[in-house]
Amino acid sequence: MFKAGRYLYVLFCCLQAVEKTLKAMIVKKTGKLPPRIHNLPRLAEVARIESSPEQVQFLGQLSGCHFQSRYPEAMTAAGATITQELARDVLGKTEQTVQCVRLMLR
Repeated sequence: MFKAGRYLYVLFCCLQAVEKTLKAMIVKKTGKLPPRIHNLPRLAEVARIESSPEQVQFLGQLSGCHFQSRYPEAMTAAGATITQELARDVLGKTEQTVQCVRLMLR
């Protein structure tokens, strides 16, 4: 998606990757199904993952992509504001976040 210039979808896929990884951590730590929410800071809290203020801010910003993805008019407006630089930054932070949580899953 990044190479194709579909930056809104990059953010949406990043949201999905972090969400699923956090939910895997919740299952591992609790043995129960994760809550049916998309709020990444809350999922990190339920997973009992200690996060820096910067990480919490990133998770909160990324959570906003869920709302935009559910409403076509919001997607059109949001898509126009997402730059290549923003998508690259989010992608990098997502890779770090997922890698960090995956290491905790071992």
